[in-house]
Amino acid sequence: MGVVADAALAAGGEAIGIIPHNLNRVELAHHRLTEIHVVNSMHERKQLMFELADAFAVLPGGLGTLDEMIEIVTWRQLCLHKMPVILIDHQGYWKPFYDLIDHVVKEGFAHSSVKHLYTIVSDVEDVISTIEAQLKAEVLAKSDFL
Repeated sequence: MGVVADAALAAGGEAIGIIPHNLNRVELAHHRLTEIHVVNSMHERKQLMFELADAFAVLPGGLGTLDEMIEIVTWRQLCLHKMPVILIDHQGYWKPFYDLIDHVVKEGFAHSSVKHLYTIVSDVEDVISTIEAQLKAEVLAKSDFL
């Protein structure tokens, strides 16, 4: 996360951090962020990330990343949001996840439509154009009802 924040800041962008108290105490916080929110729990962290987001771009990561990605995809399935969820499949990192989703569908625990809750891109350079296309499609879909 620090590398991504540093890159955003170096490019003139903003980087907002959200960290639980217990991790902030062991000095894992990035101290050059545009703003930082210290919260009481991981649950509060995920809720605030959700509230501040316009879309979600998920890089390869560990269990925390997997937890956050699954939760945001589930929230989309439950119609709690319509924001784009983009998985950046660098060197096939997310293939085991796709295989698991295929297995869940095959076993009858989910409908195949769950595969449309997220989008797969192979390169980080494709993230912005993919998000823009999805947001534009969402606006067009809304205008069909007017």
